[in-house]
Amino acid sequence: MAIFGIRFFLCNIFICIIIGFLIIAKRAFRNYLTSRMQFNLWFLLLGILAVPFAPFRPASFTQVLAFLGAWKNAASSNKGTVTEGVLNPNTSGVANQLNDFALSVSRETPSMIGLILCGIWLVGILAMILLVAKSVSRLNAIKKSALPLQNKTVRLLYHNCLREMKIKRNIPVYSTAFLKSPVIVGLFNPRIYLPIHLISDFNAADMRYMLLHELQHYRHKDTLAAFFMNFFGVLYWCNPCVWYALKEMRNDREVACDTSVLKLLDESEYEDYGNTLINFAKKVSLTPFPFAAGISGSMKQMRQRIANISSYKKPSVFRKLKGFTAFATIGVILFGLAPMLSTYATEQSRYQWNIPSHKVSTMDLSAWFDGYEGSFVLYDLDGGTWKVYDMEQATLRTSPNSTYKIYDALFGLEEGVIAPDDSFMAWDGTNYPFEAWNGNQDLLSAMQSSVNWYFEEIDKQIGRAAIQDYIRKIGYGNEIVNANLPSYWMQGALKISPVEQVELLTALHDNRFDFAPENIKAVKNSIHLFSSENFSSEDKTFYGKTGTGRVDGQDVNGWFVGYIEAADNTYLFATNIQAPENATGSKASEISLSILSYMGVW
Repeated sequence: MAIFGIRFFLCNIFICIIIGFLIIAKRAFRNYLTSRMQFNLWFLLLGILAVPFAPFRPASFTQVLAFLGAWKNAASSNKGTVTEGVLNPNTSGVANQLNDFALSVSRETPSMIGLILCGIWLVGILAMILLVAKSVSRLNAIKKSALPLQNKTVRLLYHNCLREMKIKRNIPVYSTAFLKSPVIVGLFNPRIYLPIHLISDFNAADMRYMLLHELQHYRHKDTLAAFFMNFFGVLYWCNPCVWYALKEMRNDREVACDTSVLKLLDESEYEDYGNTLINFAKKVSLTPFPFAAGISGSMKQMRQRIANISSYKKPSVFRKLKGFTAFATIGVILFGLAPMLSTYATEQSRYQWNIPSHKVSTMDLSAWFDGYEGSFVLYDLDGGTWKVYDMEQATLRTSPNSTYKIYDALFGLEEGVIAPDDSFMAWDGTNYPFEAWNGNQDLLSAMQSSVNWYFEEIDKQIGRAAIQDYIRKIGYGNEIVNANLPSYWMQGALKISPVEQVELLTALHDNRFDFAPENIKAVKNSIHLFSSENFSSEDKTFYGKTGTGRVDGQDVNGWFVGYIEAADNTYLFATNIQAPENATGSKASEISLSILSYMGVW
């Protein structure tokens, strides 16, 4: 709940920006958009408001294109599908050479600020529900006191309106003394309620226009729209921008309904319809009930509606085409902004991967990931192509654990804390749970045994500010370093996705960071695992690093990242597995080696 409180607060900031964009876009294209299109644009906003509560993340443009490209590739070839896996006997003992030591950390305690924000929001929700319940109770009281319409003249006029609009359903009409303006209510069993004073002061033309207006609300399912407007009004009670947007949506609903009525009328009747609004502007009032739609509105809204009626002209085909183009353009932009509410609103928990679809192909490697959530990513450096298992997991950011030590070592070398020819650090005598840690270390031994204290000492001497600068320079994951340096890469704030791991390894391999070549070489040497010359005629060199996330004594996050250099090409990869237990770097390395063997890469 604490995380949700922070997340929802940040989402509201982005929503205000999106609402501002939508309002500006509506005004910029108002000469092209019909009244109905302007009202329908608000439904896109309602979809945006639902994103923070959705149990899934909306797909971005790049993901849709990648999916279509993968579907096309799968349709033309089945080479990317793997149904079973056999571990190459030449690699069966290799995983045992990879030391995979990890310390357990405790789950982060909930943020007090997040809990407070969530508590305030829930209290407000409760208050809003009570207000809605009070309004519904008043409406139910009116329903009980209302009587079926008895006036034969009005009933005849009403049935004529039904025929005029070609509505076959006989919607009940009631009269009541407790309303000042007509309304239509009911999601599944709609009913129209007419004030007695309008029936008493009967005017055929005025009554016809009002009935047509209410029936237009029925035709366009405006009571359902009213339900969603009130629903999101309750959820976003604390956001004034949302309340303003919903008020504008209600106003646009009435303008759209007016326009729908005008389409049924002759041009000679437009002025009479406008006069009906003017004549009753002082008599009618705002609908005091949720989930209802009516002809009423504020005086400001009435003026806007009358201005719309006075300037109304039936749209030409060309204007409709331009309006549709403008509507589609705004919709596409809002669709592109939607993922922000479920990713950047927190810790940027998913990587926005911008890669041409023809460069990516997907594989079914589920046989290797039995019992684990996870992904495998392989990049062919020479061909510039990617192979991915589980795109969703491949772009999902998680703690890097000990794989981060590759770059931590590089930062230490760049800062001079250690040197390629002098990386010695003396053990201070602290007793650690792993024997390999209890002794003096250099970069090679510390990397092979994943010695935490060695890299914590590097961090201590570099300092948090410099670490943050380096992480931003190389673009490491979400680029977040918290104040607690000893654990920021162990199930802490810093997170990275498998795709980003491979991209960073590629940059490291090519030294796109513009770091000292001797430092890059020293880091590469420290993660060198083995060569194939002992058991293969082809000369290949394997580099890699494991990582394990251990939380409250359970291994929940396993990594294996690295690359393979051959004479004619380089292949870079990352494997991540997650589970409530037994998700270790050693297991990730076994899975990786088996997949690489199957693919003929190793």
